[in-house]
Amino acid sequence: MENIFVNRALSGKYFTYLNRNGFLVEKNYQIPLPEVIFGSSDTSKSLLISRMAKSGKIRKIAPRIYSSNLHDDPKAIIRRNLFLILSELFPGALLSHRSAFEYQPTSTDQIYLTYGYSKKIKLPGLTVQLLKGPEPTVFDHKFFGELYASNQARAFLENLQNARNVNGATKALRQEEIEEKLDTLIRLQGEATLNELREQAKLQAEKLEMLTEYGHLNKIIGALLNTRPNKALSSSLALARAYGEPYDPSRLQLFEKLFLALRNEEFPLIHDENNTKEAFSHFSFFEAYFSNYIEGTEFELEEAKNIIETNTPLPNRDEDSHDILGTFQLVSNPLQMRITPVNKEHLFKLLKSRHAHLMKARPTKQPGMFKDKNNRAGETFFVEPNLVQGTLSKGLEFYFLLEHPFARAAFIKFLISEVHPFLDGNGRLARVMMNAELVKNAQSKIIIPTVYRDDYLSALRRLSRQNDPSPYIKMLLRAWQFSGGIYSEEMLVMQKQLEKANAFKEHNEAKLLF
Repeated sequence: MENIFVNRALSGKYFTYLNRNGFLVEKNYQIPLPEVIFGSSDTSKSLLISRMAKSGKIRKIAPRIYSSNLHDDPKAIIRRNLFLILSELFPGALLSHRSAFEYQPTSTDQIYLTYGYSKKIKLPGLTVQLLKGPEPTVFDHKFFGELYASNQARAFLENLQNARNVNGATKALRQEEIEEKLDTLIRLQGEATLNELREQAKLQAEKLEMLTEYGHLNKIIGALLNTRPNKALSSSLALARAYGEPYDPSRLQLFEKLFLALRNEEFPLIHDENNTKEAFSHFSFFEAYFSNYIEGTEFELEEAKNIIETNTPLPNRDEDSHDILGTFQLVSNPLQMRITPVNKEHLFKLLKSRHAHLMKARPTKQPGMFKDKNNRAGETFFVEPNLVQGTLSKGLEFYFLLEHPFARAAFIKFLISEVHPFLDGNGRLARVMMNAELVKNAQSKIIIPTVYRDDYLSALRRLSRQNDPSPYIKMLLRAWQFSGGIYSEEMLVMQKQLEKANAFKEHNEAKLLF
């Protein structure tokens, strides 16, 4: 084989190597041109660039900017090489104001740099707004080549400057956006982070001549931390924190998406055929059995029957036995299952009392108390403890706007499971809350049989992680339609119906049959 390199001594456009016969060979060496080439004041470089442009090897796409890419739109080339271009054209400039947070052009194709003078520079698909202001300080960091970026405290001060709206573009974020960014810092890093930010801003404000902006920032942070009046706040997210009910905004967006999907769809009514005491109790047994099976509390069917019939836990599985017993006692009580929340305070009380009953045999799980540390399922972290009540409250606003019993059931079930307000038992509690909506309206309850568990969990994950409510609604509607066909005065008959539908099989063994 050729190309056994022992020497790669570049000489202009040539390189040398030994071929396999031991002969020294010299070949033409072509260095590929970079996509972006900048004009130069150096005469020899300028002549070379001019020669390449005339021969068609490169083309001019903007003042002082050439490209070896002869095909793509200059706008795309500029965007791909944005920070290289800014660093080369404006060395020592500072990515500032809203651009210090966004690190990309605005929706109106503006990017903001603090520089030695003010000027508007037009490039293909981009307007560079040069703003005269203080040069980078020791607190700012070098970002790309000779381009700097404002440190976090400076960026907040810059965005609190008065900003004129010019053709729909402003250099500063809206105050609501600033407050939401500060609220995010508290949620993710704690209140101490905001105090550190305030100290950093105070330290820099005088040198940057931004004492007025610091005063404004200080008021906003004080209001968020409840040390100053909340009149300084304007965003609903920040006001909620100031009033002691901060919430998770990303979850609220998710709840809104589910709400809209439920609101815009028509659902049937599936009246409950298990409307006698015996039939309601039999169905409730299977409801409790499957609800615990989903969570990994697995019993043989006859074991579970014995626990319920004797009201006695198995000696070697006391906690697990109480789980299924507690679930059954809740879901088999028609009076209890007709109670649905009327306001946020009632919701909190209802959740806590039902959770206390479900988890009474597990004191380490703090029955009836909202969680004091976050929980997770795989890679999904649920709502932070200090955001539980606020997120439930905001979600409840969507719930009250829904009218159909299935829509309300689907919504509140997801609200509880997504917030995960307790250390454990959230899945079972969410299904209890779901079925209470249906019982109140004389509709069939929903059971999630073992064979359908994988479909159920996959649809929940799809909604939680990909913001897609459609599979969740379809899955739950299908489970409801299936459940509506399970009814009898005799438990054994109901069991036979479930067996015929493959309900007790694992998902990899069979499919749910109607």
